[in-house]
This record gives sequence, C-alpha cells and structure tokens, in this order.
Amino acid sequence: MSTILSERTEVRIRFNEADPLGIVWHGHYIQYFEDGREAFGKKYGLGYLNYFDQGYVVPIVNVNCDYKRSLRYGESVIVETIYENCAAAKIKFNYKLYSTVSGEMVASGSTVQVFLEKESSALQLTVPLFFEQWKEKWGIK
Repeated sequence: MSTILSERTEVRIRFNEADPLGIVWHGHYIQYFEDGREAFGKKYGLGYLNYFDQGYVVPIVNVNCDYKRSLRYGESVIVETIYENCAAAKIKFNYKLYSTVSGEMVASGSTVQVFLEKESSALQLTVPLFFEQWKEKWGIK
C-alpha cells in the first residue's frame, strides 16, 4: 500500500472574490486549489521553485471542479489537497473544499500537471529522476 500525502490549509475569502451579493465567483475555487497545492508543496518540498531548480516547469493541463454549495464573503475555506500517485510523468492532485462556517464540503476537484523542460519546453515523457527520488523519500510506490 502506498503512502497517502495530504495537506489542509485555511484560506480567508477576500472581498474581491465575491460579487455584489457576497457570493464567491466560481472561478476562484480554482485559485483555492492552487493555494492548496502551494501549501502541499511547502510541507513536502514540492513547490514550483523546487521543480524550476530541477530544470522543469509544471503547467496544468487538466482541471476539474464539482461545485456543491456557494461560498460567501466573510467565510474561510479549508482546502484539502491530496497527492494521487500515477506511473506516468505527471502530477495529479485531488481537492476537497470545506466551509469553516458549516463544515460542509462545498466543492471537490482535481488537477493534472505535466513536466516540461525549462529551457526547451519539451514534454518530459518519463518521470524525472528528482521526482522519483521525491516519491521514494515519502514512501510512495
């Protein structure tokens, strides 16, 4: 059985993220996913600068968000970010967003990122050595 890596972070809903009725615009949920990825990266040593230092950039090629309930200005959201291991040269994360007011899950989703060589932008078809070493360090098989 492989290790499950996850991180939870709290994000305060900012004024500019809400419409005049105080409801958070749906596109900001994707930003909360990014907030979660950054918190995950900080905890596990897998932030954007770590990739960059190894000679890669990791653009998102797929994003999915299933909305369940609206968030409102004044609330905070808990972002749970879960790494999903895969054999291919890509990075998959799953997300669950929870309202701190009600405790309800308000959205869930996922992202997929690929490895591009920093200088040439060539798609990396095999898992980079540093990423294999990172997975080994955290007990991911």
